Amino acid sequence: MPSPFPDTLAAPVTRELVVKKSRFIAHIAPVGSVTAAEYVIAAVRKRHWDARHNCTAMVTGLLGDQARSSDDGEPSGTAGIPMLEVLRRRELTDVVAVVTRYFGGVKLGAGGLVRAYSTAVSEALDEALLLHRRELREACVEVAHADAGRIDNVLREWAGAHGSTFEDPAYGAAVLFRLWIPPREQDPLADHLAALSGGSLSAAFGAMRVVGVPAG
Repeated sequence: MPSPFPDTLAAPVTRELVVKKSRFIAHIAPVGSVTAAEYVIAAVRKRHWDARHNCTAMVTGLLGDQARSSDDGEPSGTAGIPMLEVLRRRELTDVVAVVTRYFGGVKLGAGGLVRAYSTAVSEALDEALLLHRRELREACVEVAHADAGRIDNVLREWAGAHGSTFEDPAYGAAVLFRLWIPPREQDPLADHLAALSGGSLSAAFGAMRVVGVPAG
């Protein structure tokens, strides 16, 4: 069943496109809020202070229900909105795109600008690693230090094969492993732990949370 939550990016990506001597440098990054997106925009503008334009588009919110864009001096509707439409078509959220343009001396016209800005974002996204958003359940497993290395490897392998994520272990009196698993995997994980340990290991299941899972 498809997730009701839009995807996001696992890491920032940058790609350059040249159209009739104009350079379009697309920088796309995952963000957790509008404030974080504005920080990314400010950083790109500072880095490319000498560029003619730094056009932007962002989609934020768990369901991708918040959006902003800016043409930054380009003719109205030729940059920010086309960039935003690419993010929408890719069904992404919590992401910001900044396309820096260094003018090459040849005017592209409105249609040419729309194609250039949208293509710059699209080609950058083609290289991005996506995170699929899923509603997952917390599963915690406490293990003695002597067994932690072996169980760590087994749980990481299990998580990768069952659409789950695996957090870094927490070390205390025992080692705490925390996974986020699809609800349907609760019983399979419990059975796997029991078989692995002769019944001595079990998982404590907690709350649900929307978590990003690497695509593929």
